[in-house]
Amino acid sequence: MSVIDASVALKWILPESDTPKAVRLRDEFRRGLRELIAPDVFLSEVAHALTKAERRGIISVGMAERRMLSVIGCLPGLHPSLPLIRRAVQIASRARIAVYDCLYVALAEREDCELITADEKLIKNLRPDFPFIVSLSSL
Repeated sequence: MSVIDASVALKWILPESDTPKAVRLRDEFRRGLRELIAPDVFLSEVAHALTKAERRGIISVGMAERRMLSVIGCLPGLHPSLPLIRRAVQIASRARIAVYDCLYVALAEREDCELITADEKLIKNLRPDFPFIVSLSSL
């Protein structure tokens, strides 16, 4: 089992560096070779990034909804964020990073599994204290 964050799912639908690795991860999940989970903020984060990509002209207007449906079609198991919030706030306060990023860390910690991310800032700031954080690029 692995926690994935929105940065990984975005590579399924927006061609970027490490897209082939993210797609391979998704395909392993689809074939039942890997279990993927995420906190329930996952969808909101993906939707936010897609609408932002529309505004920046990275994707054409109207594509955010279609690409969001693609992600929904391969949705990791979502876990409620409420039970994770206290721990996420503790991590965020200490590391001085966003709480929503720390929800993924708290979930991986609770489930005793790896967190796969393409967020280099998250890796840089948190991996020293949370060695279960894995860079997508290292897969």
